Amino acid sequence: MSEATSQKIPVTVLTGYLGAGKTTLLNRILSENHGKKYAVIVNEFGEIGIDNDLIIGADEEVFEMNNGCICCTVRGDLVRIMDGLMKRKGKFDAIIVETTGLADPAPVAQTFFVDEDVQKNARLDAVVTVADAKWLSDRLKDAPEAKNQIAFADVIVLNKTDLVSKGELAEVEARIRAINPYAKLHRTERCSVALADVLDRGAFDLDRILDIEPDFLEADDHDHDHDHHHHHGHDHHHDHGHGLKHYHDEDMQSLSLKTDKPLDPNMFMPWLQNLVQVEGGKILRSKGILAFHDDDDRYVFQGVHMMLEGNHQRKWKEGEPRESRLVFIGRELPEEAIRKGFESCIVS
Repeated sequence: MSEATSQKIPVTVLTGYLGAGKTTLLNRILSENHGKKYAVIVNEFGEIGIDNDLIIGADEEVFEMNNGCICCTVRGDLVRIMDGLMKRKGKFDAIIVETTGLADPAPVAQTFFVDEDVQKNARLDAVVTVADAKWLSDRLKDAPEAKNQIAFADVIVLNKTDLVSKGELAEVEARIRAINPYAKLHRTERCSVALADVLDRGAFDLDRILDIEPDFLEADDHDHDHDHHHHHGHDHHHDHGHGLKHYHDEDMQSLSLKTDKPLDPNMFMPWLQNLVQVEGGKILRSKGILAFHDDDDRYVFQGVHMMLEGNHQRKWKEGEPRESRLVFIGRELPEEAIRKGFESCIVS
């Protein structure tokens, strides 16, 4: 990771449908004795119902909590608030931005790609979605926002698991995986997840995401000794030639590409930029680790819709396979075109 990237304050975007348990999680961050200094940016204090005994001196927008955390509301522009936080004395361990229950997390996440001052000081670390095990299946049927929140997530806290049967839990997890096979999933009751599992995940170190290829995406791998060829009833194709995998839920799909041949940066970067310019409305998230021709550094990127951010992260380690791996999550992705475009960037 470049020195610059590691100096930046990690930002977690916290999203989740109304009533899923986001507030419980925020209250824990603001009141637990975790020894870290977090800044929490929320939409409305009223929604959180912060215990006034925990608040030290409240000026209009910013509260300091007696565990050292800071809480402020997004009354105006997120960029302005971020600038204000950056100017405060003492660095934060992390910043948490809560989006309203109905909101699409994209515009919030995009803030960290757009504003130069914010980008200098902060980096999008992970999008965390709190989901309600009991109601999620219904929400996914009737609320496109709920689907977006799942598709967007790097980490999913599947909460209230004590209120559903084993069968219902398996079913809701299958729905989540159909939309987003790459997120890290934590099952919780009353959001009792270790804060370290949610905050400062280093999700930008994409190994985390791309190494967890979910089990059922490997149903066709010949490396397995046991016979995996019954498809578990999942609609899923695996194209050996191109290392392409995909999995989808009605209108939402995820697509992963990989190659162990080097990519030509002069072909790849323009292709990727053009792809997100043209198809960015359909691509919710994109992420990748890239091995370029004649380049000893790994290049990593992540994107939200049309916006991309990337940098040389670190040297490839001795003995580490130099593979390029990409993930796209979105709606009606032009799979064939993406695959052909990707292949045209491989150095033959």
